Amino acid sequence: MAKRKAPEINAGSMADIAFLLLIFFLVTTTMDIDTGITRKLPPPIDNPDENIDVKDRNVLKILVNSHDMLLVDGKPGSISTLKDKAKDFMAIHPNDPKYPEIKDVEVEELGGRIVKASKGVISLKNDRGTSYGMYIRVQNELARAFNEMKDEASMLYYGVKYTQLVDETKIEVINDLVPVRVSEAEPEDIGGGN
Repeated sequence: MAKRKAPEINAGSMADIAFLLLIFFLVTTTMDIDTGITRKLPPPIDNPDENIDVKDRNVLKILVNSHDMLLVDGKPGSISTLKDKAKDFMAIHPNDPKYPEIKDVEVEELGGRIVKASKGVISLKNDRGTSYGMYIRVQNELARAFNEMKDEASMLYYGVKYTQLVDETKIEVINDLVPVRVSEAEPEDIGGGN
C-alpha cells in the first residue's frame, strides 16, 4: 500500500494577510509623542564679554540639592509653597526694597497706557544629583506661577483668561507684560542637607 501524501497548505495568501494585519495595526495604533518643557531661549548676547549687573533684590534664587530639598533665597523652602512664593516675588510691590524693582512699560495696544512691570528674575540651580521628578515638579510650579499671573493680567485688561485669548496681538501684550523670566544655571554639586 502506497503512502498518501499530506495535502500542502497554500501559503500564497499568507503574505497578503500579514500585510493587511500590519497596515491595520499601523493605522489603528496611536504613538506617544515625547514633549519637552517649552521655554523661549534668550537671544544670543551681542557682546558676551560685557558684564551685566543684576541687582540682588531683582533675583529670586532657588537651589535644589541632591536630596531634592529646596532652598529659596537662602531659606528652606517647600514645593507646595513655591508657586505662591514665585508669584509674590514677581508681583508689583512699589517702594519695597525686599522685592524687585519696577519699571514703567508703555503699551500701545492698550491705548498708550503706562503699566508697571517687575524687573524680577527667578534663578534656578539644581544639583547634579537632583532627581528628574523633583526637577519637573519645580519647573511645573514655576510654570503654574507664570500662567496664573498671565491669567490675572489677561482678566484685568481683556476680561478673559490668557488661554482663551485668540487675538495674537493680545497674547503678545500679555507675554510682554508677564514674561517668563527663569534663568537656569548649569547643574553642579551643590551639596545636600542632613
